[in-house]
Amino acid sequence: MMRFSTLIKHPANWMTGGRESRGAVLTSRIRLARNLRGHSFPGWAKRGERAAALDLMRPAVEELAPMKNAFSQELGDLGPVQKQVLVERHLISRELAARGNGSAAVIERRQTFSLMLNEEDHLRMQAIRSGLQLSEAYEALSALDTELEDKLEFAFDAKLGYLTACPSNLGTGLRASAMLHLPGLVLSDKIGQVLQAVNKIGLAVRGIYGEGTESLGNLYQISNQSTLGESEETIIRRLERVISEVSMHEQNAREKLFEDDPEMVADKIGRAYGVLRHAHLIDSKEALTHLSLLRFGAILDFFNEDTVALCDTLLMDIQPAHLQLHTGTKLSPEERDSIRAEIVRSRLQSLDSPDNHSDKLEAKPESDSDNPGD
Repeated sequence: MMRFSTLIKHPANWMTGGRESRGAVLTSRIRLARNLRGHSFPGWAKRGERAAALDLMRPAVEELAPMKNAFSQELGDLGPVQKQVLVERHLISRELAARGNGSAAVIERRQTFSLMLNEEDHLRMQAIRSGLQLSEAYEALSALDTELEDKLEFAFDAKLGYLTACPSNLGTGLRASAMLHLPGLVLSDKIGQVLQAVNKIGLAVRGIYGEGTESLGNLYQISNQSTLGESEETIIRRLERVISEVSMHEQNAREKLFEDDPEMVADKIGRAYGVLRHAHLIDSKEALTHLSLLRFGAILDFFNEDTVALCDTLLMDIQPAHLQLHTGTKLSPEERDSIRAEIVRSRLQSLDSPDNHSDKLEAKPESDSDNPGD
């Protein structure tokens, strides 16, 4: 089985998409909720019942072909910082991280699959891909789900579909979502009306870590809310259509900003570069805001092509638990701000200042339609 240190040392391709992530859509995620027939749901189960369910599920999950040599660990055997690092990497949920003995995480070596055992439901399975690949992620996870159904008996009702702890997941048990980087819409003050339109058609818009979290670094999650009465394919098709429309609005906003006020765009990117290159104290929120603008600058070719991947890696590495793991000690908020600034300065040391020549200011951003990752 894979060790925690090895898992962390090799981030997934979708975490650092590089040129694949030049469009608005960074990642696509499919999550399926399943419960065991004849077993109390985790929230109501006694300790012995949870242990029995885990003993039944964990070997079945570990025997799945893609899970060969996977990372497999009970949450009680992980420290608070290790659990929070997995949350910051979107490999487990905050809810699972809050649990201890009787819960586990099994994560495929490339981190494209992550299965949570005894979270809110017995099984929360997720597949993540870079760019807009919801259908591909669903097909891959559906194959895993089918394989597991040969080993485990899931709670299923002919009328209600898959039975889940939360009624909002009844039916397909499907949550499909995409993470989008929308600096163009934010800078042009169009983000509110676009997200309001998305909400009106019954989709959810959330922050960087899902439900109950704020948007940071111009990052937004868009996901389905309805899971009952429609097929998985119908839900995914609708979501893909809406996400493509939001991507188009973002692209239009980028182009209009560049046409109408190129100096403002250059100024925002230049200021972000200046702060990140020279700050000695920087908190998470400010760092994410400036890294988002630096990433935006890289997409607009103000920096070399490797800068997008560099920003994606930094967005992950400067988060609180990652900093504590990096130093191997518990840090105060002030110490985190100092170390975060030091890491950012070090990683950006060789990054040349933005190329603000007139030819760059007159250039057009690359469109999502030219981006094979989306």
